[in-house]
Parts: sequence; C-alpha cells; structure tokens
Amino acid sequence: MTRINTFDIVKDAAGKKIGAPAFNVIHLETAEALVSAAERAGKPVILQMSHNCVRYHGDNLEPIGRAMIALAEASSAPIAVHLDHCESVELAKQAIDLGFDSVMYDGSTLSVDENIANTAEVVRYAHERGATVEAELGEIGGKTAHTPGVRTSPDEAKQFVADTGVDGLAVAVGSEHAMQERTASLDIDLIGELKDAAGVPLVLHGSSGVPDEEIQRGIRAGMTKINVSTHLNGHFTRAVRAFLDDNPSVTDSRKYIKAGREALSAEAERLIGVFTEV
Repeated sequence: MTRINTFDIVKDAAGKKIGAPAFNVIHLETAEALVSAAERAGKPVILQMSHNCVRYHGDNLEPIGRAMIALAEASSAPIAVHLDHCESVELAKQAIDLGFDSVMYDGSTLSVDENIANTAEVVRYAHERGATVEAELGEIGGKTAHTPGVRTSPDEAKQFVADTGVDGLAVAVGSEHAMQERTASLDIDLIGELKDAAGVPLVLHGSSGVPDEEIQRGIRAGMTKINVSTHLNGHFTRAVRAFLDDNPSVTDSRKYIKAGREALSAEAERLIGVFTEV
C-alpha cells in the first residue's frame, strides 16, 4: 500500500523540477490502466475524476470513487486520488469525506468574490481533514478562465492564493480543454512569472493539446501538475475501434475493452516518462 497525498506528489515534483502526472478516470478500466502504467514506470500518478464523470455515473460519486481509492491502496506505486473540476462545494466535501486526497474546486464561472468565498470554504474543510485543494481564478478580463486566448495575471494569481489558501493553482497559459490535436503553444515567460507570484505549485489543464516538447518546456519554466484526459481517451477509443474492425463477430465486451485499456495504459506510461524525465 503506497497511498500518498496529491500535493505530496506535486511538491516533490516541484522540488525536482519535473512534472507530476495527473490522468483522468472515466470508468474502472481507465483507472486500472493508469495504475498499471504507474506500476510499470515505478513513478507516482494522480488518479482524478471530473465532476462531469460523476454526472456520467448517475451523479453518484461513491462507486467509481471507492474503486479508485481501492486501486490506489492496493498499488505498488504511489497513487493519489483527486476530484477534478468540481463545481459544487458540497460534492467537494463529499469527496473529502469519502477519502479523496484532494479536490479541485472550479469556481471559474462565478464572480470573483463568490469564487474566493467558495474556494476558501473548501480549503478550510479539506485542511481540517488532511486533504488538499487546487483551484483557479474565475473571470479574467471579463472572460472565464476556460476561454481560448485568456491568460492568468500574476498579480491576480498572487492575491487569489492569499485570499483562499489553496495548495495549487490552475493557470491559463495557452492550453485549452478537449483539444484533439497537439498544437497548442505555452506562454513560457508567463509561466515563470506566475510561479514566482503564486508561491504554490502550478497546474496545467488542457495538456492533451500540448506537444511533448512544449509540455517539457512548460515544466522547466515552472508548471508542475500536468492534467491529461482527451489525449488518453483517444488512444482508448482508437484501439477499441481497430479491434472491432478486425474482429467484427466479437460480442464479448471484455475483449475490445481490454484492447482499449492496454492502449491507454501504454500511452500513460510513455507520458509519465515525458513529464518526469525533463
């Protein structure tokens, strides 16, 4: 059993100036694939599920959440369990009570004051129970943090961390969510400024759209927690599609799901190397 807190992984990575892999779970097979990748690589991994994933599972956090925790506790690799892009204070508290190591509270669609108040509430609740919190600024120049082209202000980042007490900060530096082509460029100079201003580890969302070499440049500049979802899902889906094309008579879902699981796991292992061998 090598269960570890998310920000123990992240702070250790920041000290070594490497990346901390944070991969999204969609279902049990994803979680199994990611844990296997961590074990083969012999490196820590953060398993994370999003609020959207909770909705997919019938707005019920517990079944897949407990499965992630069980896999983490049984693994020979250091594994943390994290709730990503949580838009509900109550769901964040539920995850902490269930045993999640950390949560990312996403108040990016709220007013600045509401985001700060809600984030600070989640931070207090988490810290009292030994958990940690990631968050992000809301409106930036009249736009939400997820709007393409938006950039996080170092001064606003510094103030947000001071007002909320978060353990890590997701910043807008050139990546976008759900990109299917790896063509994004990161604002390397801004990353350095944000690292100095925020005083906590920085988190890169939307990493699926960022090429390997660009992610490594971002890590060297000061990014630490590197989130990936869409890119890995693509490997899973393409492997399932190829298996079914080659085996049209197969009806046992375990056979084609296994192909997807293995493909996702192999790519996750490769990315662990990209992020940790900078």
